[in-house]
Amino acid sequence: AHATLDRAEPRVGNKVAAAPREVTLWFTQKLEAAFSTITVTNAAGERVDSGKTRVNGSQMSVSLRPGGSGTYHVTWRVLSVDSHTTDGSFTFQVGQ
Repeated sequence: AHATLDRAEPRVGNKVAAAPREVTLWFTQKLEAAFSTITVTNAAGERVDSGKTRVNGSQMSVSLRPGGSGTYHVTWRVLSVDSHTTDGSFTFQVGQ
């Protein structure tokens, strides 16, 4: 089996009032930290992530800089401890 996205905060497709300080993803398997990344872009297509993905077991997160309102695009790629890579993406909305 591969590591699949179990849940995310902010939730996939969710609308939040203000830009979050970080994006956190939970997976179905433990991850290899050196080969697992999250990239987040704002509505203008600018990267708003810190570039420093943190991995703790099956959880992965990245801090965000302020990026305004609109649609945020989260792209992830992980290597699970079973040596399989998986990737995916989703969006969430920021603002009223």
